[in-house]
Amino acid sequence: MKRIVVLVSGQGSNLQALIDACQSDSHRIQGQICAVFSNKADAYGLERARNAGIAARSLNPADFADRDAFDAALANEIDSFQPDLVVLAGYMRILSPAFVQHFAGKLLNIHPSLLPKYPGLHTHRQAIANGDSEHGTSVHFVTEELDGGPVILQAKVPIFPQDEEEDVTERVQVQEHNIYPLVVGWFVEGRLAMRDNAAWLDGQRLPEQGYAAD
Repeated sequence: MKRIVVLVSGQGSNLQALIDACQSDSHRIQGQICAVFSNKADAYGLERARNAGIAARSLNPADFADRDAFDAALANEIDSFQPDLVVLAGYMRILSPAFVQHFAGKLLNIHPSLLPKYPGLHTHRQAIANGDSEHGTSVHFVTEELDGGPVILQAKVPIFPQDEEEDVTERVQVQEHNIYPLVVGWFVEGRLAMRDNAAWLDGQRLPEQGYAAD
């Protein structure tokens, strides 16, 4: 069974969706989450891990000289669990190039926008401020470019004129909880890979926007 490590910084709602997909009767993910790491000791995602019987660890960035030192220690801790896949689920630190290279091809992230639109923070706020009629979320492989790795799958949601930021956030999270377990499932089944800086599914190179059903 494939081994998965998840990194979180906050509430861990996407982590919970992944835990449920691994542990429920449906077994949407044919893999095991063997550890959850956070850069914040009080992240609720760690409590979710403990409640599911998963190893929960935190590292404090203040204990390290710089980002590279922190990421090197984190990579070493992750390696001790021998993961086949590392999943970022609301992990709010920019990763060092060395960390990304170390886990190249087996590092996934979910970002709350229709990439390449709105990399970085406050994506829902930007979409509303710009008068967008739709928004969404993207699952992608992680590369050294911030939120710039090959897109695997996106989900779109509408934005209505009366929407507040919280409305859009909730709508997007529903889709995140659907598509992230699906993509992780593809990876652990050996269907998904990154080659030539592109995402490949079932031997087919995916387009820039990722997989789209016919």
